[in-house]
Amino acid sequence: MAAFLQWRKFVFFDKEAVSDPLDNGKKFVLPKGISASDSGRGLLVLGDMEGRIWLVTRSLQLTSFQAYKLRVTHLYQLKQHSILVSVGLDEHGINPLVKVWNLDKRDSGNPLCTRIFPANLGTKPTEVSCLSIHENLNFMAIGFTDGSVVLTKGDITRDRHSKTVTLHEGSSPVTGLAFRQVKSTHLFVATLEKVYCFTLSTKEYPKVELDSHGCALRCSSLADPSQDSQFIVAGDECIYLYQPDGRGPCFAFDGQKLLAHWHRGYLFLVIKDVKSPNKTGFGGGEISPSEKQLLTVYDLDNKFIAYSFCFDDVIDVVAEWGSFYILTRSGTMFLLQEKDTQTKLEMLFKKNLFVMAINLAKSQHLDSDGLSEIFRQYGDHLYLKGDHDGAIQQYIRTIGKLEPSYVIRKFLDAQRIHNLTAYLQALHRKSLANADHTTLLLNCYTKLKDSSKLEEFIKSSETEVCFDVEIAIKVLRQAGYHRPAVYLAEKHKHHEWYMKIQLEDLKNYQEGLHYIGCLPFEQAESNMKRYGKTLMHHVPEGATLLLKNICTNYYPTGEAVSVDHCQVNKANSEEFIPIFANNPRELKAFLEHMIKVDSCSPQGVYDTLLELRLQDWAHEEDLEKKKILQGEAVSLLKSDNTLFDKALVLCQMHNFKEGILYLYEKGKLYQQIMHYHMQNEEYGKVVEVCKHYGDQEGCLWEQALGYFAKKEEDCKTFISEVLHHIDQKNLMPPLLVVQTLAHNSTATLSVIKEYLINKLKRESQQIEADDKKISQYREETSVLRSEIKELKTSAKIFQKTKCNMCNSPLELPSVHFLCSHSFHQHCFESYAESEAECPTCTPENRKVMDMLRSQDQKRDLHDHFNRQLRISNDGFSVVADYFGRGVFNKLTLVTDPPGSKTVGSLEVDLQRDLLIHTKKNN
Repeated sequence: MAAFLQWRKFVFFDKEAVSDPLDNGKKFVLPKGISASDSGRGLLVLGDMEGRIWLVTRSLQLTSFQAYKLRVTHLYQLKQHSILVSVGLDEHGINPLVKVWNLDKRDSGNPLCTRIFPANLGTKPTEVSCLSIHENLNFMAIGFTDGSVVLTKGDITRDRHSKTVTLHEGSSPVTGLAFRQVKSTHLFVATLEKVYCFTLSTKEYPKVELDSHGCALRCSSLADPSQDSQFIVAGDECIYLYQPDGRGPCFAFDGQKLLAHWHRGYLFLVIKDVKSPNKTGFGGGEISPSEKQLLTVYDLDNKFIAYSFCFDDVIDVVAEWGSFYILTRSGTMFLLQEKDTQTKLEMLFKKNLFVMAINLAKSQHLDSDGLSEIFRQYGDHLYLKGDHDGAIQQYIRTIGKLEPSYVIRKFLDAQRIHNLTAYLQALHRKSLANADHTTLLLNCYTKLKDSSKLEEFIKSSETEVCFDVEIAIKVLRQAGYHRPAVYLAEKHKHHEWYMKIQLEDLKNYQEGLHYIGCLPFEQAESNMKRYGKTLMHHVPEGATLLLKNICTNYYPTGEAVSVDHCQVNKANSEEFIPIFANNPRELKAFLEHMIKVDSCSPQGVYDTLLELRLQDWAHEEDLEKKKILQGEAVSLLKSDNTLFDKALVLCQMHNFKEGILYLYEKGKLYQQIMHYHMQNEEYGKVVEVCKHYGDQEGCLWEQALGYFAKKEEDCKTFISEVLHHIDQKNLMPPLLVVQTLAHNSTATLSVIKEYLINKLKRESQQIEADDKKISQYREETSVLRSEIKELKTSAKIFQKTKCNMCNSPLELPSVHFLCSHSFHQHCFESYAESEAECPTCTPENRKVMDMLRSQDQKRDLHDHFNRQLRISNDGFSVVADYFGRGVFNKLTLVTDPPGSKTVGSLEVDLQRDLLIHTKKNN
């Protein structure tokens, strides 16, 4: 029970007398003799003692119609329908009549009366004390002074669809009725002595007695949902609130209650002024005109009095158009206009009533921005008073609206780290903290050395994480809290930070390596690329094993491998080679493993492995082991997986003879093979190369001759063998051979004696053969000249009888040629390429003509080349041009052995020209 004397009083309403809009400056005057009133649907509804019903619009326009012959006793305007229900008297001594009016429909200018029926079911007239209508139009309850309650169920606007029963009978007059609709329908009944509740959702209408004391007439009301739709009963000592199943809270508001209404969250009580003389009796509200009443407006939620003022003879308090109207018996109508929420809050702020302001704002459904501003002002007030703990609690309630820096700056200046920590924790719980806030909070923990709070903060579950994990890891690492930082990094899968802390700070290389092995493929691959060198330096065996796993068929450590797992995760092994920069032994093991399990390994794997094997071979001193290493290197070269150029460079770098020769042979670089043997002065190998590859590249013999000719040692045996092959294959002119051997001081005439004799014999045989051909050509030329002369001087007789094309007898028309070939005309036209040439002789003639033309062109080409070379300023361009046109294609001369100097004398040039022309003629 709360005493109202302890409640603070405010003036949250502005009172003014309502003025007549038609007559400025004069008060609006109510109709005389008001006996009943209500409001709703944009109207004030008044009933008078003469049976008229008055309708007052928002513009204060009055209209009326005669509803009863005597007087109107009760009015009920529904809020959701334009239905007005009235109770009144047409004659004395009869039951009051209930009339239902449809205000939207008209009958001769007046609202349409849809139903008229007597209020009481009996024949004995009984005065109606109160009336209530359910908003769904299915229930109507009428209370009488004899203690009975009549309930009409069904459509109250029609006789046909409704049923009326007596719900309650008693000896005490009924003073209040109210319908409550929450899930089920209830009817509260108040009498002078008791309070009841009927459940209308059940057929039997069960009744519950809620209290053994009641209230006076018009001293009960139904609260709105903000008070859980409780039934309010105003006794002389207390205000009681009832639920359908019992009594709820009560408030000690002393004084004789004359009127109780609930409007928009406020309880309006009209209390008899204590200075006025006591009035007794139930009566019909007859009050002396001189009586004063105290109107008090209570806010039950926030426990304060919103307004209080004394009025003369209050008839009723009604709410409409967003305001409250007080009807007085003198005819004056007062307007109570509620102040806006901001004004009310400012009034509370001036008195530092922040708690009450907060409660008021919530009850007024103030938006979150407005509430936040109240919390801020309350926090500022407490902060200035020195109540930092209380202030921080208010500031926490502003999170999301107030800029956090406003609060943080205050408590940083005040050195209140505990309060600041509480605020930052709340900021993180609401997931509104940024990186700076996380940094500041963690620094607070570390300054306070509050390890338990720090552990609690960072070990929150996944759904409760409300901070930037990466920032937290950075701060913890910087502060030296490596273990918590590692925990966060591992829990929230910040793999890079985990590895940094483990490897750089804690030096836990084995744990870092194990962690990478548990990661998914993509992350394991990227982390090994980033930290592989470090791990290889400290844990080489484990790192090598992990790389083998990553580059073959990776699966995380501890993960079950499915037999039918079709996806193969493997990295490019070539990309990891730089990791083994200082670990050649592990690198070799890794590469050998890769080519063993994957024959399609990248090219770099084979090239690097070859280099490693060649290095081992070059540094090995044990001959047996060196031979084994040599075989391994050669086998790798023969696998056709190494890149030719790189392999050749590697073999040359390490002077790996077997590999160099194999690659030269593989690349058909026969001259390089011979040069290699020449450089190593392996004379027998030089000759063998010429024998083996001389047919594929004839110039080898010429180069070999030049090589041996340059040697001052006794190489007669090799020179003789080379000359023998040159002679057999006619590779060089004799003069060129003699000139080449002239550079060797040890070569005597006996070396080339046999070669020269054989050469001269063949030359003699060639001359004889040429002489025979000359004689033959002269005879043929003589015959041809005689034939030409004969054709020019005598007639030609064509005696052919058959066609030379189809071998059929000739028929006219026919075609004859001087070569004695004859053809049918149709055969000639079908096969002849030209009308002037014989089809039979054309192929042979064309060959001869082509030969003649070619000789002429070549002769002209060489003459033109010499002429161009003499007059051109850029001789190289001329040579390149003619080289492309094939001038130098028939002969390649190598007159000097490798390494010899070029002889630039005019005599040598003339001799070479002579030899070239000699070889062309041959």
